[in-house]
Amino acid sequence: MSGAVKTTGAVELRRFRPYPAYKDSGVEWLGQIPAHWEVKRIKLVAALNPPASEVRSLPTETEVSVVPMEAVGEYGGLDLSATKQLGDVGSGYTYFRDGDVVVAKITPCFENGKGAHASGLANGIAFGTTELHVLRVAHELDDRFLFYLTLSDPFRRLGEADMYGAGGQKRISESFVENFRSPLPPIPEQRAIAAFLDRETAKIDASVAKKERLIELLQEKRTALITRAVTKGLDPNVAMKDSGVEWLGEIPAHWESLSLSRVTLSRCDGPFGSGLKSEHYSNSGVRVIRLQNIGWTEFSDVDRAYIDADYANELGDHSVQAGDLLIAGLGDERHPVGRACVAPDGIEPAMVKADCFRFRLDRRRINPRFAAFQLSASATAAAGSLATGATRTRMNLSATASRRIALPPLNEQQAILKTLDEEESRHLPVIAKIRGAIDRLQEIRSAIISAAVTGKIDVREEAA
Repeated sequence: MSGAVKTTGAVELRRFRPYPAYKDSGVEWLGQIPAHWEVKRIKLVAALNPPASEVRSLPTETEVSVVPMEAVGEYGGLDLSATKQLGDVGSGYTYFRDGDVVVAKITPCFENGKGAHASGLANGIAFGTTELHVLRVAHELDDRFLFYLTLSDPFRRLGEADMYGAGGQKRISESFVENFRSPLPPIPEQRAIAAFLDRETAKIDASVAKKERLIELLQEKRTALITRAVTKGLDPNVAMKDSGVEWLGEIPAHWESLSLSRVTLSRCDGPFGSGLKSEHYSNSGVRVIRLQNIGWTEFSDVDRAYIDADYANELGDHSVQAGDLLIAGLGDERHPVGRACVAPDGIEPAMVKADCFRFRLDRRRINPRFAAFQLSASATAAAGSLATGATRTRMNLSATASRRIALPPLNEQQAILKTLDEEESRHLPVIAKIRGAIDRLQEIRSAIISAAVTGKIDVREEAA
């Protein structure tokens, strides 16, 4: 987080006054707390991970909410669109009910703030991913105050430092949650703080939503421009012909229509599921390219994972070189199957994971970036006839190789890419500025939550 953004949060807090009197909390990270507050370990005021046995006596046809990790919002909110009958929910779920607080316990979900205050569950009951901790208030604690406490910077920062496990799947322990020393005002004051934070965060979230919608509109404009350029060319007056492919429609008459395999020198997918799991990851070695790295036309260099070079050799040739075309074989509503990008310089040694495809193209005929742009632009349409699955669509390697592409001469590909790059140079700074504003709002949100639940600001009159 940049210094400028942190400063924004600190400046925002100046509009609030401190409490009239403070005392030493006896907790190093917490420092001084209001004189009438107490400090207690969470396990003394809340139960952790209550058993599902308390609802197993209900009729098996009772409808309950089902909450996978992707349905847990960052800094609040649950997608409750999925339900099942209680009898269909066996082992392998985390049970919670209305009023409970859920917190993601794995990386990077915990660091990203995934967690929620449960409400509106089907019949008040939910079964979620096993990678959640559930907190249920017992006494001397308001559930909304507890929710905001788990969102606070100290809870997340100290929890991140306490994570255990190797590779990409570190976890927050039950011991950390139970023994977290919580600053606690009296119950009426907890409720006042929670009500204040409900109101303040709602205003900030509304502003963030407006800015995110603006980014979506700009991205839609960008998508339309890319789609037009890589399937119709730059000349609006050029003669056209039928491509013979429904989702491509008409293409310039001098372009070719052919399968991706026709311009491919070699291709591979990742090792079969059990061959490469999270427990194989290490801190260095061969870079593992996963679905989250394959963006829509862009390589996302986040959430890095590696495996030992010797083990990579045992798995066979799934290698990736800079300039290779990378295609996602699995998608969802937000990330279409068949999206593509180009492996960046410096990626080696690297390999693809399952559901990720590597195509090494004949660069005498096609520019990998042009291929990535066109495959991404047509991904949603192509998935309609080539992919399988409902909530998550999947496309295998051979179906991906059979995808039809519209191929202009190489010099025209370069001209199209140059035009798109020029447009990007105007487009990206605008989006970056909006995202910067969103970052500042989220920093203000975090600063207010942390200050309110630790007693650094007095919001009792604000909550009235």
